[in-house]
Amino acid sequence: MSTDKNRATAAAILPLVGGPDNITSIAHCMTRLRIGLRDRSLVQDEALRALPAVMGAVDDDTYQIVLGPGTVARVTPEFEALVEEARAAAPQPRHAVTSDDLAAQGAALKQTQKEQNSTPFKLFLRRVANIFVPLIPALIGCGIIAGLNGVLTNAGWLPAVVPALAAMASGFMSLIAVFVGYNTAKEFGGTAILGGAVAAIIVFPGVANITAFGLELKPGQGGVLGALAAALLAVYVEKWCRRWVPEALDVLVTPTLTVLVSGLVTIFGLMFIAGEASTAIGTFANWLLATGGAFAGLILGGLFLPLVMVGLHQALIPIHTTLIEQSGYTVLLPILAMAGAGQVGAAIAVYYRLPRNRSLRTTIKSALPAGFLGVGEPLIYGVSLPLGRPFVTACVGGAAGGAFVGLFNQLGSAFGSTAIGPSGWALFPLLDGKSGMGLTIAIYAGGLAVGYLVGFVTTYFFGFTRQMLTDLNTDPEPAGAPQPAPATEPALA
Repeated sequence: MSTDKNRATAAAILPLVGGPDNITSIAHCMTRLRIGLRDRSLVQDEALRALPAVMGAVDDDTYQIVLGPGTVARVTPEFEALVEEARAAAPQPRHAVTSDDLAAQGAALKQTQKEQNSTPFKLFLRRVANIFVPLIPALIGCGIIAGLNGVLTNAGWLPAVVPALAAMASGFMSLIAVFVGYNTAKEFGGTAILGGAVAAIIVFPGVANITAFGLELKPGQGGVLGALAAALLAVYVEKWCRRWVPEALDVLVTPTLTVLVSGLVTIFGLMFIAGEASTAIGTFANWLLATGGAFAGLILGGLFLPLVMVGLHQALIPIHTTLIEQSGYTVLLPILAMAGAGQVGAAIAVYYRLPRNRSLRTTIKSALPAGFLGVGEPLIYGVSLPLGRPFVTACVGGAAGGAFVGLFNQLGSAFGSTAIGPSGWALFPLLDGKSGMGLTIAIYAGGLAVGYLVGFVTTYFFGFTRQMLTDLNTDPEPAGAPQPAPATEPALA
């Protein structure tokens, strides 16, 4: 009986949103049925809102019908089934799918994913990411300077300039814990400078004179993880003080207690704990790629895009930063960058598989330059994800590229990126490794080539069903519009 009720609700909604031919996408979040529409004017708003099961409607990137938790999860599959049944029962010339249709569908998927990512744990990871994102420009600048300094040192050029470049490249990294502490306190609602002050204890050379529990501290022990934990503790101590210390004494007592309590806990606890955690992260990352590099690269490269979509990639940012702090580069980023290569290869395959869909081909041509430079969002949400299967084959391309790079790590040619943020071709100036710059660049370029090729081949042959090709390989231009001759078709950018 419940199924009949849900189907009846779906059947009542369908004609009021313009029928099956007006639907470009169907999705749902916790409470809303999200529908992509070709023609918004066909929606009968008042009649729709009058339906007993409908609590309201919101006109946004997609048309959103509020059905409530539980109900929407049951009505949506019935709605999808009705749309498919109606299209199958009454086949007729369909509206050609354009890049705007896919963009609307991608926007709906992105919004749905954003809402699903708003869990306490993922929101916490996002706040942690917000601590490190402002540091990326400095990491990039100092990383490129470090690479330039390495080239000059190896070539024996400009010996008088090398020490200056070394100071520029290393100065920020020597104090990165302070910046992490400052941003942590700011992000979590404390006084930023107090977070920086507590984190500064970690890099202060004088901690080498401190012995606790029979162990001597080392300047920098705990690194960015210790700074993050210390500053977070400082925020909670400060908030406690603000609640209990009289206002007349607040300006003296609160900052003093914040630095004193947090500082003691940092020196006699957090630096040891975070130091062990940092060492474990570095050891595990190097061991993983040294012993199972090809397989590890395959998993990391193949799953990175889904990881981004569920919001868990943000947990990698402090790990990347820790690896850069320890060894000068993160071995993980070049492998994860292969996911973008798979996307590029898949997009090129879509371009050639759909020669008549000029709208989608134009979108791909405009998004590919950014894709080559590692900016994959236009291709993900504008092309591969709305199409479905090409997103999966793009991940296969990323897995192949990751396996290629991981294999060379396993064979002893370990390398990484001296900064986080850039990807694709933009990562070349930031590469560093133990086997020389020439071999490092060649391996990374080979990984990109493998990602492009496998993403292209798998998408070209397995990225479309026959029905998809029938629906998509159609010129969306109005009948009678001038068509370009095949010989003059613009080349792929």
